[in-house]
Amino acid sequence: MRTRTKVIIAILAVFLAGLVYLGVLVARHGFSAREKPSRLEQFLARHARKIATPAGAKTLKNVYQPTEENLASARHHFVEHCSACHALDGGGNTVFGRNMYPKVPDLRDSETQKLTDGELYYIISNGVRFTGMPAFGGEDSPEEIWKLVLFIRRLPNLPPEELKEMERMATGAGEEPAGNRAPGHTDAPGAKPHKH
Repeated sequence: MRTRTKVIIAILAVFLAGLVYLGVLVARHGFSAREKPSRLEQFLARHARKIATPAGAKTLKNVYQPTEENLASARHHFVEHCSACHALDGGGNTVFGRNMYPKVPDLRDSETQKLTDGELYYIISNGVRFTGMPAFGGEDSPEEIWKLVLFIRRLPNLPPEELKEMERMATGAGEEPAGNRAPGHTDAPGAKPHKH
């Protein structure tokens, strides 16, 4: 019983220390997203996605193989749906990615790459609360999300010619005829993709 009481007291002490820290931070800087996150905030943001992912999701396996067809589909989907925040190369160096709080994670980084396929799938499907990561499970099919997981695995070693192809897709240069385009493609610049 004493051990349980000590654990509860320790949790409350950490919680209160966090509230005091947050109060000091807000008093000094407000709630601006321009400030660089403190080490504590970076730690909490990194671990929020781990804590928010159910244990069962971590063991989910990707049944899709990294075939050229699957990667091409995922690459197109990434350009249309993910690159505005995560950048074409996954580094997050975009207007949105740089200015979110917490900052958009670098998908090429070991912190992201060491997540299991199931964790990546869960994060894309369900989002992460208190961050800019929305839940795409209602918009995208499970197949599309699993293929995105394949593509995220490819980002740390993305060949330059593939990045150039993505740049062409993003600018609309070298587009395929309308009948051959992936679902969700829009012709108008800045137009929202169709829901699929």
